[in-house]
Amino acid sequence: MLEVAFAVPGDLNTPTGGYAYARKLLERLPQEGLALRAVALPAAYPHPTDADLAETERLLSPLRPAAFLIDGLAYGAMPVGLLQKLTIPMVALVHHPLAFESGLSPARQRELFASEAAALALARKVIATSATTARLLVSDFGVPRETIATAEPGTEPARRASGTGSPLALLAVGALSPRKGYEILVAALKDLADLDWRLTIAGSLERAPETVRALRAAVAEGGLGGRIHLVGAVSEDALDELYERADVFVSASLFEGYGMVLAEALARGLPLVASTGGAAAETMPDGAGLKVRPGDVAALREALRRMITDPALRRACADRSWAAGQALPRWSDTARAVAATIREAAR
Repeated sequence: MLEVAFAVPGDLNTPTGGYAYARKLLERLPQEGLALRAVALPAAYPHPTDADLAETERLLSPLRPAAFLIDGLAYGAMPVGLLQKLTIPMVALVHHPLAFESGLSPARQRELFASEAAALALARKVIATSATTARLLVSDFGVPRETIATAEPGTEPARRASGTGSPLALLAVGALSPRKGYEILVAALKDLADLDWRLTIAGSLERAPETVRALRAAVAEGGLGGRIHLVGAVSEDALDELYERADVFVSASLFEGYGMVLAEALARGLPLVASTGGAAAETMPDGAGLKVRPGDVAALREALRRMITDPALRRACADRSWAAGQALPRWSDTARAVAATIREAAR
């Protein structure tokens, strides 16, 4: 068994797509002949303090695995001096570039861009979770194309969603953060009060308290308190039930490194209304729903109106979504691609 230290910041049980990806790797990579040791880095990444960096060095420096696999939430924020002390081959796992997160000041964006570019130059291999992210790493960060492998998140077979019907159940999934664009979604729905719909937003309320407060205020000001429900982070079983009962999946995200929730919606045959930020445009196939430009409230409103009022459109998009969902990679495919890249780096 090839020994690999997998460094991930914070709590592995955090209910986001990136942490779900990490949990699946920890579950699946031993089946590919890799002995993984999870290393919990400080939770402050990607904004570590000096004390966090010192703790990171203390945790990683004594280890002697065949390779390090370091989650990009931490890797891109690690200074070159720290990384150079790790003489073991490093593989960076990049879900999306840190500087592309919404809500950052211009100065912090520049800092993260420079930090991630310098860190990626030291990686033996880089794993991107989508072709879009891989292209960005080449074009914007100067990572050699031959250094990058792509390992899209997997899905597992799921039951086709049965829906609710009346009122029409809209579902959005993802932690409440500026990048997810929930305030854009609420602004679009505010002018659709004449239609019969309900929206459930399932995602952590802990990551960006100011965003949550602003969203709650927007819901109240729009008179949508009885229609929009923020249920917070939910268990996998509860999330499965939300997908099962949904009629339409909605995403107003400004940028996605892949869009795992879009893939989960496809796996259940849900019609989608989604913005095309980042990799979302490719994750959501044509015909599976309606695509809109990220940040365009008017376009999102019109797409939602069409999807809510047109049952034939919903059925056609649902059929295309279901067909596309059956062709998505499985987690075994993801683990196989990641394992092959780590072995190559270790050599």
